[in-house]
Amino acid sequence: MPKFAANLTMMFNEVPFLERFSAAADAGFTAVEFLFPYEHPAEDISRALKDNGLQNVLFNMPPGAWAEGERGLASLPGREEEFREGIDKAIRYAQELGTPMLHVMSGLLPAGGDRGVARATYVANLRQACAEAARHNITILIEPINTRDIPGYFLNTQAEAHAIREEIGAPNLKVQMDFYHVQIVEGDIAMKVRRYLPHIGHIQIAGVPERNEPDTGEINYPYLFKLLDEVGYGGWLGCEYRPARGTVEGLGWFRHFAAQAGKA
Repeated sequence: MPKFAANLTMMFNEVPFLERFSAAADAGFTAVEFLFPYEHPAEDISRALKDNGLQNVLFNMPPGAWAEGERGLASLPGREEEFREGIDKAIRYAQELGTPMLHVMSGLLPAGGDRGVARATYVANLRQACAEAARHNITILIEPINTRDIPGYFLNTQAEAHAIREEIGAPNLKVQMDFYHVQIVEGDIAMKVRRYLPHIGHIQIAGVPERNEPDTGEINYPYLFKLLDEVGYGGWLGCEYRPARGTVEGLGWFRHFAAQAGKA
């Protein structure tokens, strides 16, 4: 049975961020992920993890001016120095938190922007991130994201992500496959899992189209969870969804699969 990590950016929003760790542990999670830790001292987050027996499996590198609409820096020409500073900051946090993976957001391609220039910038920055992260045994992840949720996002398809991964050729570069985004952009999730499995570093889940609990919407998650067992996926499933009516109230799906895992 797959292992589930609560996304503390989207889940347990009923309480402040540092209180979400105990809420996740009380609900039965043993691992967590979140978008950005940088508003809090790394030591405080590390203490919350240890106090609640949790593992942090993933967070994102600094995304630029998030409140102003930026969604990553990696493909933005002229922002290379800021990107490199973000690598150093993310690695410092990852070392303190014991985090094995960092997600690098590509950023937005502006209207009329040169995609070739953006791609070259993206590849060069990813090479740098992989080299720095490798010194600390950290895996770098890239994630295709649908342009309905983030209009203009540079990286959108699995094929494109894996082509970039192959071009860079770094052993610590993998693709983060979010089933929610895959379904919206291209579908055929099961076959993409089978095709790309050795190079998938992390998987995330949510219902489609509302991005609520994974037992809602059009994706057959019981089938996909069984498939992941069959193909031998050993990583985490990040629960990156927006609870429809309260986090704990919507965890029936999680309790069901956790009980099944306990019987295995």
